[in-house]
Amino acid sequence: MDTFRVVTKTSGLRPMEPKDIKSVRELINTYLKQFHLAPVMDDEEVAHWFLPREHIIDTFVVESPNGKLTDFLSFYTLPSTVMHHPAHKSLKAAYSFYNIHTETPLLDLMSDALILAKSKGFDVFNALDLMENKTFLEKLKFGIGDGNLQYYLYNWRCPGTDSEKVGLVLQ
Repeated sequence: MDTFRVVTKTSGLRPMEPKDIKSVRELINTYLKQFHLAPVMDDEEVAHWFLPREHIIDTFVVESPNGKLTDFLSFYTLPSTVMHHPAHKSLKAAYSFYNIHTETPLLDLMSDALILAKSKGFDVFNALDLMENKTFLEKLKFGIGDGNLQYYLYNWRCPGTDSEKVGLVLQ
């Protein structure tokens, strides 16, 4: 069996820790202001949605040499059962969640997300065409899905908006 060595491009990339909550909150809330539809998160929500939990959520932050967090990437786990196959019983899927970049190019950050997911045993990595994701999907060889994502927002009146103006990822 081949040994897979984790080699990422981004210097200072590490798993998120509880001490990072405030900085991650500031990064995500500042970044999401550019979108027409996006959440505003407090520290409690950031802790709930982003602190790494095995088989649930993986979040990695980029820490500069001076200790400032500049970027982060996250993906959640959604396994599926494989039916009627003699050898394979499950499919471990990673789903891109929120990926915030200020200093690291988004393409590099997402390339690292793919490397990290592979190192954690994921079989597939999925991403929606929300936010700035269209800038890396084709370059990183993502296949186009066959459906459209529809949001129902509790009877809110929301004008139609293009997917790149949506900064909300629903699980």
